[in-house]
This record gives sequence, structure tokens and C-alpha cells, in this order.
Amino acid sequence: MDTIHNRQEASSWQKRHNTLAPKVGDLAPDFTLSDIRGENPIRLSDFQGKKPVALIFGSFT
Repeated sequence: MDTIHNRQEASSWQKRHNTLAPKVGDLAPDFTLSDIRGENPIRLSDFQGKKPVALIFGSFT
């Protein structure tokens, strides 16, 4: 697997491998996740027009 170093390389990879993925500048698709306790569903659209949302993905183990 190649390492992607910048946005241009990422866009190029995206065009070749995942044509249905959002493009740079597109609105994020709406999705639902549970809160930290896994109890209450939270939708991205719940925050639309309110405050910025930062999504952080990774392994914290």
C-alpha cells in the first residue's frame, strides 16, 4: 500500500478507487453514531448551522 502525502494524491487515489466517496468541498453525508456510553444516537445533521464539529478517527489502544 502506498502512502498518501498530500490532498492531490488523496484526490487522485479517490478518483481511481472510490468514485462514490464525497469530494473535496462536498458536504459530509449525514450519519448517526452513539454517544460515548453507547446509549443515545447523535446525528451529524443535529449540529448543522450550530457549532463546528471535529471528527477524530484512530486507534487509541
